[in-house]
Amino acid sequence: MAGVSGIPVSTVAASSLFDEMFLPDGGVRTHYASYADWLATQSPESMAHKRAEADLLFRRIGITFSVAGDEGGTERLIPSDLLPRIIDAAEWDAMERGLIQRVRALNRFLHDVYHDHEILRAGVIPADQVLGNPQYMQGMQGLDLPHQTYAHVVGVDIVRHSDGRFYVLEDNLRVPSGVSYMLSNRKMMMRLFPDLFRRVAVRPVEHYPALLLQTLRSSSPVDQPSVVVLTPGRYNAAYFEHAFLAKQMGVELVEGQDLFVREGGVYMRTTGGPQRVDVIYRRLDDVFLDPLAFRADSVIGVPGLAAAYHRGEVVIANALGTGVADDKSIYPYVPDMIRFYLGESPILENVPTWQCRRSEDLGYVLANLKDLVVKEVHGAGGYGMLVGPAATAAEIGSFARILKANPANYIAQPTLALSACPTFVDQGTAPRHIDLRPFVLVGRDIRIVPGGLTRVALREGSLVVNSSQGGGTKDTWVLEAGAV
Repeated sequence: MAGVSGIPVSTVAASSLFDEMFLPDGGVRTHYASYADWLATQSPESMAHKRAEADLLFRRIGITFSVAGDEGGTERLIPSDLLPRIIDAAEWDAMERGLIQRVRALNRFLHDVYHDHEILRAGVIPADQVLGNPQYMQGMQGLDLPHQTYAHVVGVDIVRHSDGRFYVLEDNLRVPSGVSYMLSNRKMMMRLFPDLFRRVAVRPVEHYPALLLQTLRSSSPVDQPSVVVLTPGRYNAAYFEHAFLAKQMGVELVEGQDLFVREGGVYMRTTGGPQRVDVIYRRLDDVFLDPLAFRADSVIGVPGLAAAYHRGEVVIANALGTGVADDKSIYPYVPDMIRFYLGESPILENVPTWQCRRSEDLGYVLANLKDLVVKEVHGAGGYGMLVGPAATAAEIGSFARILKANPANYIAQPTLALSACPTFVDQGTAPRHIDLRPFVLVGRDIRIVPGGLTRVALREGSLVVNSSQGGGTKDTWVLEAGAV
């Protein structure tokens, strides 16, 4: 790969990888042309200075996360790369259509499995895989929700393979996180490189909080609904995001102890007395929401909230029970959902997936563990998974025993050659693997801000982009039509 500036640029280890910025012959892709011209004028010293400035800004703002199991609960700075990931207008338009199609089908599926079970009776998805799923909530059966919307906020993880095409890696419908990093990255880039945004026509993302608030308000039948963000508290890994979004929307950030239920509704304690709450944007899992209905040991929920929800006195976003469509064992059926409910061919393809609950799939996976990525069906954050090509023989053997003991808990996928994007590292500019999480908002309309959160595997050769596993983030630029 040819360099574009005085900064040294490493070559991609595998020539078959798709590089977001460079063509196979070393030329620059058209939609990166203006950016490449600018980058050629930057010295390694000036970029290093800008990176230090970005780190200082992020630390002052408090853009941190904590890692589960980290002794002392140490909070870490989210690494943010200075080199953006750029998507041209035509590619984004196709992706956006695919995202809208997918989220429409997922919401149809959720309504169906809690009402008529048409897709189960048709044999498209095995009934036991849905009705016996730990995330399926029997209490939601027959409950009618406003606009039949279950997943109001959806994060869809997308990767580009070596064939240049986009694939959906997984759907996040419970409490998808990361949008605050998308917004903070853009704010940081505009502050550090204002000249760039004058020469490159980048579509804005700053209006996401306004769209989110509009989406949450439109989910309620009340004329002027009161909205709050419900957080588990400051020790949660994503607390920064909870506080950030509440502030940006101009609504209250509350914990379970700040809310109470009495006959007729859900209320927030304020210095001026009880205030009615109509919509709760919850950032904690179902089982912690109400100690009377779910886990009795939950000290972060609201006693009586589930009953108030079932009476229609409050909207919870995302709805209770959405986790059944978030499950990785249900993911392989999403293309079938699109065909069944919408009568359309999927625009965005799934990654080929083996379900270890099936004996023939399990046999194949066990015989090919060294070449596959194996994930827990309820896993998140890069935990509980095996990346075969990066694992030792001992790790593969140990994982095989775990897999045999509980095969239904795992799915497997081929090790994709995730696309690479130039990233500013200590040695200069080098390719690092990336994915993309666009955020889809579902109210009376479906809306998506252009772009999303690009996550980058900062460790050389790593395919794991999660921040908890050493990953970082990038600003994602979607260009205006006709821009280069």
